[in-house]
Amino acid sequence: MTSQIDVIIDRVVQGIYRDMPELLERFGEQGRVKCREDNYHHIKHLNSARNLDSDDFFVDYVLWLNNILTARGMKTEHLIDNFKRLENEIGAVESFDEKDDYLSTLKKGIAELEELTVESSLYTKR
Repeated sequence: MTSQIDVIIDRVVQGIYRDMPELLERFGEQGRVKCREDNYHHIKHLNSARNLDSDDFFVDYVLWLNNILTARGMKTEHLIDNFKRLENEIGAVESFDEKDDYLSTLKKGIAELEELTVESSLYTKR
C-alpha cells in the first residue's frame, strides 16, 4: 500500500519535472531519482524537527542542504520551489496527523531560504 508520504512525494516530483523539463535534460533520470530521495530526506527532517519540538533542527538542515546544492550548480530558488510544492501537497492531504506541524516548520525553512535570495540579490546589485 502506498503511504500518504509516497503520494505527496510522487506529486512533488511529477510537478517539478513537468514544470521544469530542463532539469531532466540537465540531470537525466538519475536526477529524478535523486529528487525523490531528497524529498524523503526533507520529510524525515520535518519529522525529526517535530519529534524534537525544534523548528531550528529543520532550518539548520535547509541551510546546510542549500549550501551543498548551490555548490553543485543548483539554485536556491529550486529548493524554495521544491519546499513550496511540498507545502502545497501536504496541505492538500485531508487527514494527516503531522500536517500542521510540518506546514509550520516548512514555512520557517522557506522563509530562511527566501531571505538568502534577497540578501544575495542585494549584493549583486551593488
